[in-house]
Amino acid sequence: MEATSANRTPGRLFCWIERIGNRVPNPFLLFVYLIVVLMVATAIISALDLAVTNPSNGEVVRVNNLLSVAGLQWILPNIIKNFSSFTPLGSILALVIGAGLAEKVGLLQSLMVKMASRVSRRYASYMVLFIAFFSHISSDAALVVMPPLGALIFLAVGRHPVAGLLAAIAGVASGFTANLLIVTTDVLLSGISTEAAKAVSDTVHVSVIDNWFFMATSVIVLTIAGALLTDKFVEPRLPAWQGNGEKLAALTPLENRGLRAAGIAALLFIALMALLVVPEQAPLRHPTTGAIIPSPFIQGIVPIIILFFFVVAIAYGVVTRQIRRPDDIPQLLVDPMKGMAGFIVMVFPLSQFVAFFNWSNMGKFMAIGLTDVLESAGVSGAPAFLGLMFLSAFLCMFIASGSAIWSILAPVFVPMFMLLGFHPAFAQMIFRIADSAVLPLAPMSPFLPLFLAFLQRYQKDAQLGTYYVLIFPYPLVFFISWIALLLMWYLLGLPIGPGVWPHLP
Repeated sequence: MEATSANRTPGRLFCWIERIGNRVPNPFLLFVYLIVVLMVATAIISALDLAVTNPSNGEVVRVNNLLSVAGLQWILPNIIKNFSSFTPLGSILALVIGAGLAEKVGLLQSLMVKMASRVSRRYASYMVLFIAFFSHISSDAALVVMPPLGALIFLAVGRHPVAGLLAAIAGVASGFTANLLIVTTDVLLSGISTEAAKAVSDTVHVSVIDNWFFMATSVIVLTIAGALLTDKFVEPRLPAWQGNGEKLAALTPLENRGLRAAGIAALLFIALMALLVVPEQAPLRHPTTGAIIPSPFIQGIVPIIILFFFVVAIAYGVVTRQIRRPDDIPQLLVDPMKGMAGFIVMVFPLSQFVAFFNWSNMGKFMAIGLTDVLESAGVSGAPAFLGLMFLSAFLCMFIASGSAIWSILAPVFVPMFMLLGFHPAFAQMIFRIADSAVLPLAPMSPFLPLFLAFLQRYQKDAQLGTYYVLIFPYPLVFFISWIALLLMWYLLGLPIGPGVWPHLP
């Protein structure tokens, strides 16, 4: 029997969240309604001639009226373009093609069975979360690839796949900026912080490693917190999982040979990538600086991951005879794309809303307006920390790009923190905590419909409220854990990165 929805989840708070969430319209209709609300809001704000001033460059920002003649002239020619050029759509569908081939030939299932033979059932949560944090090196690709893998890992060790799915979503979304390695997020945010710091001092520089000590420690803390939450609270509250009677059988000799072939293919692929990246004059390094971050390698990480999936899946499929001729490959790709039909439908109004929101300047208007309110209120000290934290979390609900939010907030909060004696990297770190923790709850995130689609694989009747009530404990616990870690770090006076402390020297 398939798992039923979480209607029996005890606790008034969770029942309330689920009831409210399930009353929210289908995501397709939700974004249609939001577009209507946005249009009316832009018309009202424009009629009142309200404006805000961008503190970074003195630009006066006004809201563009979507219901004006100019608005209508922009909307109609751009509807198809808004959908076809929606960046997450192409990346997600391409990744699904790559991962889908690996799933159809049986590689992922065999890999999970092999893992299950070596991983204790007891520690599956820790493994899923740690891998999820490590997968951030692939940026947004982790949000597509890791959740279904988390479900499969749990299924392989005889645990509830929904619990594995939720743990993986928590690791890649709520803990998005926590990593043991330096990733593209560090590059983007540090550049913005450095520019904002120039308003106070030209000598203060924020490097890509200035948050590394704290963010690397966050991986350990959040892995433990997330695993305990999964084991002690989330999974026990789920209905007993019996699936459709399927059981993960032991691997056959042919499947073991297929895994060996896939492993060899993976090692050869990684060796080739190393040759293209590691040497000083490697072709995938930055053509001018020779750096790896940023570089064509980092910018092309999604296609590289897709190609990796294809290489190892074809190696496995050929050995296990799932692929007997080249024509089998496109046939195997049909089913994964069929499963994305609902997601594609939901993305159409979402892409329109995001495009309308950007063209109308509503996101910039809201962010600058709210920031002005805090600045005019003379917020400083601990209230400044909390103001930045909760403002960042709030804006994450409406603006999908963290770097876009920080580019608006940094010109105000970085100088404010510096004048209070704090390093701009510390302000940046506070922003990263808040922006990342609430990511799974953000209704404007293009990944929300995808997460819901993943959940519906195991709970056919799951609605948006079901998803919210199941995932809600993770952002809450991660946010609290991160704040506790931040307070401890600050009180102990520990460096947040190599040679960088919360306070300016």
